[in-house]
Amino acid sequence: MTSAEIRKAFIDFFVKQQHTAVHSSPVVPANDPTLLFTNAGMVQFKETFLGLEQRDYTRATSVQRCIRAGGKHNDLENVGYTARHHTFFEMLGNFSFGDYFKREAIEFAWKFLTEELKLPKEKLWVTVFEEDDEAADIWLKEVGVSDQRFSRCGAKDNFWSMGDTGPCGPCTEIFYDHGAEVAGGPPGSPDEDGDRYIEIWNLVFMQFDRAADGTLTPLPKPSVDTGMGLERLAAVMQGVHNNYDIDLFQALVKKASELTGEKELSNSSLRVISDHIRSCAFTIVDGVLPSNEGRGYVLRRIIRRAIRHGYKLGQTQPFFHQLVPTLVEQMGTAYPELAKEQDNVIRVLKLEEERFAETLENGMKLLEDYIADMDGKIIDGEMAFKLYDTYGFPIDLTADVAREKGLQVDHDGFGKAMEAQRERARSASNFASASQRIEFDGETRFIGYMSDEADVTVQAIFVDGKAVERLNEGESGIVLLDQTPFYAESGGQTADCGSLTEGMHSFHVDDTQKQGALFLHTGKVTAGSITVGHNMHAKIDIQRRRDCERNHSATHLLHAALRQVLGSHVGQKGSLVSAERLRFDFSHFEPISAEQLHEIEVLVNQNIMQNTPVTISEMAIEDAKAKGAMALFGEKYGDVVRVVDMGDFSIELCGGTHVNSVGDIGPFRIVSESGIASGVRRIEAITGSAAWKSIYSAEESLAQIAETVKSDKQMAATKVAQVMSDYRALEKEMKQLQAKMAASQGDDLASAAVKVGDANVLAAKMEGADRNMLRETVDKLKDKLEPAVIVLAAVDGDNIALVAGVSKSITATFKAGEVVNHVAQQVGGKGGGRPDMAQAGGNDPSKLDEALASVQAWAEAK
Repeated sequence: MTSAEIRKAFIDFFVKQQHTAVHSSPVVPANDPTLLFTNAGMVQFKETFLGLEQRDYTRATSVQRCIRAGGKHNDLENVGYTARHHTFFEMLGNFSFGDYFKREAIEFAWKFLTEELKLPKEKLWVTVFEEDDEAADIWLKEVGVSDQRFSRCGAKDNFWSMGDTGPCGPCTEIFYDHGAEVAGGPPGSPDEDGDRYIEIWNLVFMQFDRAADGTLTPLPKPSVDTGMGLERLAAVMQGVHNNYDIDLFQALVKKASELTGEKELSNSSLRVISDHIRSCAFTIVDGVLPSNEGRGYVLRRIIRRAIRHGYKLGQTQPFFHQLVPTLVEQMGTAYPELAKEQDNVIRVLKLEEERFAETLENGMKLLEDYIADMDGKIIDGEMAFKLYDTYGFPIDLTADVAREKGLQVDHDGFGKAMEAQRERARSASNFASASQRIEFDGETRFIGYMSDEADVTVQAIFVDGKAVERLNEGESGIVLLDQTPFYAESGGQTADCGSLTEGMHSFHVDDTQKQGALFLHTGKVTAGSITVGHNMHAKIDIQRRRDCERNHSATHLLHAALRQVLGSHVGQKGSLVSAERLRFDFSHFEPISAEQLHEIEVLVNQNIMQNTPVTISEMAIEDAKAKGAMALFGEKYGDVVRVVDMGDFSIELCGGTHVNSVGDIGPFRIVSESGIASGVRRIEAITGSAAWKSIYSAEESLAQIAETVKSDKQMAATKVAQVMSDYRALEKEMKQLQAKMAASQGDDLASAAVKVGDANVLAAKMEGADRNMLRETVDKLKDKLEPAVIVLAAVDGDNIALVAGVSKSITATFKAGEVVNHVAQQVGGKGGGRPDMAQAGGNDPSKLDEALASVQAWAEAK
């Protein structure tokens, strides 16, 4: 049978046994911080077993994709060296949530293996927990398993628990005997670790609840959780002893052979690669991306381990991602999400390969040279850490190489070096604080007016104000360059972001600030390392810069338009120019009317449409002033200034970056106008694609409104005004009718009051009333029944409104808050208020009549 046929046969068999087929959950557990990855079929049913979740079935079956490559369950280092360890595997399972128990679970398993799959009974061996006589009797007396192929084992092998406390219970396991020609003894024997007897199915009986003191209490609803590895079962069904010889792996092994040039299909590196592509692809499908922490770091470790094994076979070019289509051919039908995400998986893997390629070559050379010269059998921890820190070698990758050469790694030394680095990172936090000063004798030449990218040289690196020679992957700092295209934050324009790259070395620039003549590039090494003297290529985020330029140039036009519409008293008081929007603060003494805002917006757009070239020139400041240039708020100017000229409409002194022609700004749209201080107003606006999106959104909203009121867009405002006028008239009429109805019901209800002492007590429901109507009626009845204790209720679906009123003359004895709570608590609610008036709510109308009837007894008890 093929693996696909086994999957189908398993699910079909249990569906016939009234089990609900449930699709595999993701390999990233939902809302379960205790697990790094889904490592068993029961994970998606965990809350069901714990009684925290109810499902509409009590029997389930699934084929669950699992990963054991991190955390408590980690088989990563064994992959490639054994016949059955995998980072990714599929677990066949059937589950009972308080339905059937041991007998049925055992019978189902035996029937599936011996009747559906037709495995010879004499090839199967069964184990039970040594104290589980019940399971033993079922196997030996009812199923008829030979006592010669049966053993009892201790808690280590045959007792399962979810944790130190909680659900637990005995297990029974089924093993397959691969034959006397394979070394090893039966389970429970001294030779059980051999490969002759292989566990294929584990049936867990959740029978007890373990307390902190170890006491076992029988569970009220014992359950069943089983797991059988598809790969192990496929090996049995396909007559092979090694999982990597089954159909699922052979296609991948052959593809890996084709990509690496390794012809021997039993080569362990080909098996590692074929295993790792499965775990990597499904991890990416379920939303994890390579990173330096958590699940992302595990993914990166697995990818890099696969690449290293390809490198070992002589493949130095990206190859790993090319296995994805073959994997999809094998598993895409069973897991459609894999086929859907194929292109994305390829992109992620290819990018990670490209990032690691150069560092792998350099790191391997360093490691091999070290090994060639080393004495003894232990790779120094500092060396292992250097490989990790500088070249991105996970420690298990170094250990992998060491294992192949009969060496070991000093893990303790590695751990100490890692902790030292973490301490340095902690002490280097807040390196970009405003108070920090960089001491460096030099300057940065800014070339960003003319160039978006340039070849540069790293002049200095600072961490926490202190000069360092190097930053490694994951480390943050400030970089100084000899020249830069990055615009430093100034004059309201936000700083450029971008990257410094060289080969596989990359530093992401998150911010650029200016200190005197120095440009400080703040960021983080995202690949490789960066060192002083390093020649790199600097490139800004061009789209971000262009958006900033549109908004910056628009502020100049806005400034001019404000002065033209509002008056020459308008002066800039501050601004913010980012890629997303512009903010312009200016002096003005009153709110701007809608008509004025419209005129300003139109004026700016008219000038944009003229597409006047933006001319930028440098001149003496006196000449600039004579030309009529306005200085910008907060800017300091030298003897020579930069003048930005937008035709005869705007001319300002400005050190920022701008569009080439005003038409490049695109549409201009004001989104808000407000006052921020006495005599200071603020306008926020958008340009370019953001403005287009805003216009389209407004058009869509107008179209929807027009459709709703059955009008065209041109007449929509008139029609909405008419609808609102009609609505207000109807609302007024409704309130008048409600008042009449309340008065009428009030008169009828008054006759139902009963005398308790001197008080008239009334508790009743009002049909069709809302809370306002209840309050009005209570007030009228209080006057009519003085002295009175009144509780009125109204029901709308499952919602109950309660209003209570007590005449002020008797609030010393009866309090409205107490009586309304007395009723509310009986109908699932609570409330409160003044002694003479209170209100509450509830959500159980079925108990309302009884609750209202109890008010008389409540009053009598007072």
